[in-house]
Amino acid sequence: MGYLKTIGVMNNNPTGRGFGHPVDLAIGQGGRIYVLNRHAALARVGMCTLDEEYLGEFGSYGHEDGQFWLPTAIAVDSRENVYVADEYHHSVTVFDRSGAFKNKWGEHGSGDGQLDGPSGLAIDADDNVYVVDQKNCRVHKFTSDGRRLFQWGERGEEDGQFNLPWGIALDTQGNVYVADWRNDRIQKFTADGRFLDAFGEPGEREGQFHRPAKPAVDAEGNIYVADWGNERVQMLAPDGAFLQSLRGEATVSKWAQEFLDVNPDESTTRDQSNLAPDLPSHLNTPYLVSTQTEPYFWGPASVTLDADGRLYVTESSRHRVQVYQRIRG
Repeated sequence: MGYLKTIGVMNNNPTGRGFGHPVDLAIGQGGRIYVLNRHAALARVGMCTLDEEYLGEFGSYGHEDGQFWLPTAIAVDSRENVYVADEYHHSVTVFDRSGAFKNKWGEHGSGDGQLDGPSGLAIDADDNVYVVDQKNCRVHKFTSDGRRLFQWGERGEEDGQFNLPWGIALDTQGNVYVADWRNDRIQKFTADGRFLDAFGEPGEREGQFHRPAKPAVDAEGNIYVADWGNERVQMLAPDGAFLQSLRGEATVSKWAQEFLDVNPDESTTRDQSNLAPDLPSHLNTPYLVSTQTEPYFWGPASVTLDADGRLYVTESSRHRVQVYQRIRG
């Protein structure tokens, strides 16, 4: 995968183009990108295109229908309905393509079909919805209107068990990949929850993870993982063998450049700054390096693939999305 471009700029306002701590994105018909922003009072979904045309936003911060408090994940079904999980409200909210509120479902608890901090969403070919139930350490499968079909998982470290799972993805065969956050691994299951494989272990070396977030799987079965705690994205082969690591190569986005063009003082300050300095030896952790190196990922919270195989890395702490594409030999 090679770097293509960056989308985004920080927006401290409740409306308008730009992002505020984005944590996930989904791609709908015609390449419409839905970006889920988690930033406190600025929680909302922003809509844009790969060419950085801003299409508007929907949702807001609060406790009413169509509002969010701690949103975690977003997904789009075949009818272009948009689903948003909220770990504070223990619910999934459904919108239409334009952002009009349609439905909300989910009940707090630990019983069958109940949720405690939902943290990941994926939708299969029949528009059934897989929900990662973070604090109950399991995965649910629901119909699109929230009717429980089945669930699997429990707290633990063995195969098929979880410890605060986060993101989820499906492959073209309907297999399910779950980021087992605190166990520092990705687990693979059949569509009905039968354990197939596990990839990764704690660490900073190739193929190891530190608090992995949302994964993605391409048409060839390659697995992409937002290795959140290591401030990178890793690409694995279908059997889990390490293929590539991305650290981030961000350039100035179109929106950011337009801001700098009309704010020359900000542009001058940026030009005089060292955005990729040589760091002292004590700043040697992935987090400390990323905080000081502007092109690098800082808080990569999810990865998403579009229909053309481009990889979108949602970068929460720098309020942007870095986009990569496959380099063909």
